[in-house]
Amino acid sequence: MDYTLTEEQEQLVNLVEEFVAGEVNPYIEKHGHEDFPWPLFRKLGLLGLAAIPFPTEYGGGGLDYSTYAVVLEEFSRLGTRLGSVLAVHGLPQLIINQFGTPEQQKKYLPPLSRADLLGAFALTEPHAGSDAQAISTRAELHDDRYILRGQKIWITHGGEADVYIVMAVTDKSKGARGISSFIVEKNMQGLSFGRRERPMGLAHHTREVFFEDCEVPRENLIGQEGDGFRVAMTALDSGRITVAATSIGLAQCAFDHALKYSVERKAFGQSIGDFQGIQFMLADMIAAIEAARCVTRKAAYLRDRGMPFNVIASIAKLLATDAAMKVTTDAVQIYGGYGTSEDYPVQALFREAKIGQIVEGTNQIQRMIIARELLKKLRS
Repeated sequence: MDYTLTEEQEQLVNLVEEFVAGEVNPYIEKHGHEDFPWPLFRKLGLLGLAAIPFPTEYGGGGLDYSTYAVVLEEFSRLGTRLGSVLAVHGLPQLIINQFGTPEQQKKYLPPLSRADLLGAFALTEPHAGSDAQAISTRAELHDDRYILRGQKIWITHGGEADVYIVMAVTDKSKGARGISSFIVEKNMQGLSFGRRERPMGLAHHTREVFFEDCEVPRENLIGQEGDGFRVAMTALDSGRITVAATSIGLAQCAFDHALKYSVERKAFGQSIGDFQGIQFMLADMIAAIEAARCVTRKAAYLRDRGMPFNVIASIAKLLATDAAMKVTTDAVQIYGGYGTSEDYPVQALFREAKIGQIVEGTNQIQRMIIARELLKKLRS
């Protein structure tokens, strides 16, 4: 593996830096994070950044997942949440591209690639988070449509997205094999949204999503009935790479702030970075970041080559999000009392890092996945 960036990746990193400096930062300074940044999202489509790893045939960039991870990391390193926006938006694209019919691909992928439409992924329910097989949202076929009844929670882009990939039970007697996936459009009858939830960290646009006799055309079934659990798990395997990438960027952002502050802040007649205690913290922080970055790039490398990558993706997600939590915690500590103040950036990064340990399968679930595969190899 070559860990140096390609010329094309370097160009994309420069593009992201220019976009963030010229448009994102001024926008956030003026509007904050309260509302979904539609102007910025639309611009991502114009810049060709809204569908980096998806086919050019449908307006995507046609690039690999390694490049996608580099771009997502860069957005987070620069202190924006657009990397997370792109990662969530990419899940519906991934699913439709890999499992959708040609008609579904032609209908949805081009506008998603252009950022004319915003995508979302709806799996989690009030009593079914890590245990995805326990979802209770039902889908019953009546003539040419499915009728969906149920509730989803903590759905990123909920109420904002135009296209939702929804998991629902079509045959309760079959367990995981009775789960199916559907493309649900925002304007479909019976779809509604709850109040905006406010998770800790930088503003995330999540809402409850309700299906009250929601009518979904039969042709919006993805694959066959019973394919939904496999569809969801396949998406989550790739999603763990994107969570790892954004977490690494967030950790790097916190480290950069802490390193700079350790030089600027004076105590006892010298910079606090001259004290061995602070130096050891900084060394451990950057070591954790670099280690997580290498594993994440390996996961993307394996995915790009069609090799098994689910275990290494779980390892990457585990290491990167744990590293982000530790690095941001230490960044707050280096800042001291100032680190807890909203006038300084590290407290927001600290709160944001926690979310990474929970989404796309908690880190306890990642440990279960890793251990299960290790034992499977030993017993085979």
